[in-house]
Amino acid sequence: QVQLVESGGGLVQAGGSKRLSCAASGTIFSANVAGWYRQAPGKRRVLVATINPGGSTNYVDSVKGRFTISRDNAKNTVNLQMNSLKVEDTAVYYCNVVIGSSRFYWGQGTQVTVSS
Repeated sequence: QVQLVESGGGLVQAGGSKRLSCAASGTIFSANVAGWYRQAPGKRRVLVATINPGGSTNYVDSVKGRFTISRDNAKNTVNLQMNSLKVEDTAVYYCNVVIGSSRFYWGQGTQVTVSS
């Protein structure tokens, strides 16, 4: 049973920083593609960043240079460091892992609210 648990959300002022963390059980992040998605109110869930087993990362254009995805193999976590936050970054952030290219697993989500 794969379970993902996010933490680190909350309220932050524009220009501030937040660090999200996702802990996994039942799978190993280092062996699979992991990522962060977000869903703003009234909008669909969209990709924010991914990291593959080799450590290569990919970001949506709107967060490039501000967000950094990383993986801690010892703790089996995937993290998202978010700097220079903007009001438009407000969303529920979801951790995701893809196992065997076809099985998608999601965390419960963590709310990030950026105030102006």
